Amino acid sequence: MIPYSVLDLSPVPEGSSTAEALQNTVELARHAEALGYHRFWLAEHHSMAGIASAATAVVIGQVAAHTSTIRVGSGGIMLPNHAPLMVAEAFGTLATMFPDRIDLGLGRAPGTDGRTAQALRRNMDNADNFPGDVMELQHYLGDPVPGAQVIAVPGVGTHVPIWILGSSLYGAQLAAHLGLPYAFASHFAPQALTQAIRVYRETFRPSAQLAKPRFMLAVNVFAGETDAEGYYLKTSMQQAFANLRTGNPGKLPRPVEDLSTVIDPAMQHMVEQALHVSATGGPDTVRQELRALIARHKPDELILTGQIHDAKARMRSFEIAAEALREVAQAAE
Repeated sequence: MIPYSVLDLSPVPEGSSTAEALQNTVELARHAEALGYHRFWLAEHHSMAGIASAATAVVIGQVAAHTSTIRVGSGGIMLPNHAPLMVAEAFGTLATMFPDRIDLGLGRAPGTDGRTAQALRRNMDNADNFPGDVMELQHYLGDPVPGAQVIAVPGVGTHVPIWILGSSLYGAQLAAHLGLPYAFASHFAPQALTQAIRVYRETFRPSAQLAKPRFMLAVNVFAGETDAEGYYLKTSMQQAFANLRTGNPGKLPRPVEDLSTVIDPAMQHMVEQALHVSATGGPDTVRQELRALIARHKPDELILTGQIHDAKARMRSFEIAAEALREVAQAAE
């Protein structure tokens, strides 16, 4: 059975607050741990009213403190926004406090708009330094180097596992070149998925961290007691994605019975293309769609995400998905 994990953005639903969103994240993490999920990752986004995980390392620490076995990490830290030394110190601290439980997923995008990127005190050109920044970060987290004048304390010697995140061939090539595990953002940008998997696996070079390729597939899951409920839950994410694409991001919208009343057909088509890698519906449908995605892409791990307005429905969705994956594994055996 391949490991399955959770990607959470600490969504802030309409009618709710960031404080409630962060508490919901902690509760979801505890629930995911009890359900057998392997990792619980949080994503860095800035200047977005609907996402409460901007201070990603801080939220990771809170989640790790309220769980005991599940791995906790970033999916991801947007490295162009940060000096590698500060990332090493933050995640070195987390790894020191929670040994062998912390992951560090790294992305190349700023995770926000241009004006906010400037407010983060880093300019957009830093994306061009991404490979060098990743290697600098590896240096800070690796074994002590005699005579080194800059040391990450905490950080040095912790060997926090680094993942490369991406939605294009660039990330696949870099992860393969550095011999690092690779997670593809197929939950919102699936266009290059098949080609990226092939490039990563065919060009992978073993490293001290990883002997063979390790690919993680990101999948949206909107699971309810019936197909109708699953599709109803999904409408929150569909609206949120449309709002983002039209320059009107906000809190996670309430679900609607008829999506066509709030999104025009052209936008619906665009959203469906972006959210194509999804499992939506009741337990049987979700199981069938997850099985098909696993068979098609043959991932080494799955990471599931689901922007669902109601916190209890979100927890239930991940519960249905975990049961579906166990049934898929049993059928395969």
